[in-house]
Amino acid sequence: MSRVLIIGFGNPLRSDDSVGWRAAEELEHKLSGRGVEVITRHQLTPELADTVSRSTVVFFLDARCGVPGTATCSRVRPQAPTEAFSHQLSPAAVLGLAQELYGQTPLAFTFSIFGECFDAGEALSPQVTKNLPDLVARVAAMACASGIDSPSR
Repeated sequence: MSRVLIIGFGNPLRSDDSVGWRAAEELEHKLSGRGVEVITRHQLTPELADTVSRSTVVFFLDARCGVPGTATCSRVRPQAPTEAFSHQLSPAAVLGLAQELYGQTPLAFTFSIFGECFDAGEALSPQVTKNLPDLVARVAAMACASGIDSPSR
């Protein structure tokens, strides 16, 4: 069985910026007990490199700016952080630290939904709300394809 790590990040009090958190929370319920660890954070930090290094596959979930509701998936490759020290890193920089500090680089992907509203608030915009279930289903399917047990129906 593979060790899958899901990291949902963003600000849960900034409307669509919370989509990574919400997706991660739904995936935690859907995939619990199947070799999956779910983490939610406001931002990606250097401390995540250790946890990432002990994973087989990592899914980073976040919101981005663009055509509202559009979802993307991209492979993440390790890259050295651009700053000498930073409290906020990209997924590629977290992978780069895992490789540099622990000699391990898991397979990694970023799933994003383009948000419409990043104002203070807890509600998602209609387009993001509509596409959140598809994002969760896509990540769950990839997690299952990574060797974990199939989620219960």
